[in-house]
Amino acid sequence: MTIGIVGLLFVGLLAYGAYWAFFDMNRLPMGEYLTEESSPDGQYTLKAYVANGGATTSYTVRGELVFNQKENKVKNIYWNDKEDSAEIQWLDNDTVLINGHSLDVPIDKFDFRNQ
Repeated sequence: MTIGIVGLLFVGLLAYGAYWAFFDMNRLPMGEYLTEESSPDGQYTLKAYVANGGATTSYTVRGELVFNQKENKVKNIYWNDKEDSAEIQWLDNDTVLINGHSLDVPIDKFDFRNQ
């Protein structure tokens, strides 16, 4: 019984470690600033950055949602490879279109690694 619990804890710890190392959107590279657009009501600002992974990987675009009403708290909501520019369009106060991907903020995220 105890060995099973210890084994389960070990597997859980390994799974969390893999998620943290490879899929956690809070660990994305900062990148270079591209552009930003504010929502029609001014509650959010979406800032876009391009990251260059070097000669062996393609450019990636990171989208950072800024909560203007909450002391400029930020959250990564967009991460896509093979892009070096960002076209941002707010469809309404809570829906943003980033390079053709529609996101309902602050809930939705787009991460090409999960597609």
